[in-house]
Amino acid sequence: MAFLGNMLPREVRDAQQRNVPLVMAGGTVEFHGSHCAYGCDTLIVEGLLERLGREKELIIAPSVWYSPASYAVAGRKSGTVHVEEAAFEQYLYYVFYSLLMSGWHNIYAVIHHQFEQESLMPMTLAYMAAAKRATMRVLDETRGEGWWGDEKSREYYDTLASADNPFGWIKILPAMSTDAQNATGYDHAGKYESSLLMALYPDTVRLDRLNEEKYWFTESAAEANAALGEEMIAASLADLRRRIR
Repeated sequence: MAFLGNMLPREVRDAQQRNVPLVMAGGTVEFHGSHCAYGCDTLIVEGLLERLGREKELIIAPSVWYSPASYAVAGRKSGTVHVEEAAFEQYLYYVFYSLLMSGWHNIYAVIHHQFEQESLMPMTLAYMAAAKRATMRVLDETRGEGWWGDEKSREYYDTLASADNPFGWIKILPAMSTDAQNATGYDHAGKYESSLLMALYPDTVRLDRLNEEKYWFTESAAEANAALGEEMIAASLADLRRRIR
């Protein structure tokens, strides 16, 4: 496991040539009740990726913290930082474009925010759209206009299931797959998410502060515990281990 921001050019080129996965946490700064840190969604992904990096070679890119968190959970004065979707997608587009042009072709953005049952919500859709737009631009610039219709692309359909498929250069993944959610549980700042964060970063969950403010979605957090969190980590890693390769 290495962190992209700490790497030197020789190490970057070596990782790119060997197609080592480049992973990033797609996070938020969002209100999670009086007992959980604002960075809950980001921290969960960072913690999972670091655990995965202990068993397989990964390059961890800087996390994307500010994003379309939305004010659905709490209003503008809650401390949530919300970036409008159009601006966010454009920002990601340039990030992905730069990574692709520099030679990274095995990129994974992993998201925990608003990913119940792997549903496609605004933040996730922004990642997906930015990834495809950036890929199309890189293909046009590196292979030339009309690249798909060119004779050189005759084997295009034969490569769709392989690492040579350019539209697989960037993948957007849930930190907890549907299977992982069903095996353990999933919520927002309740029993499950609090347990997951507690297991990864104990200092970021304070159950003694749970009742400072009353919210329906945090009531079950009184039952949170690190043992449950470890079960959720195991279920999540089983899927990430399979998908990130």
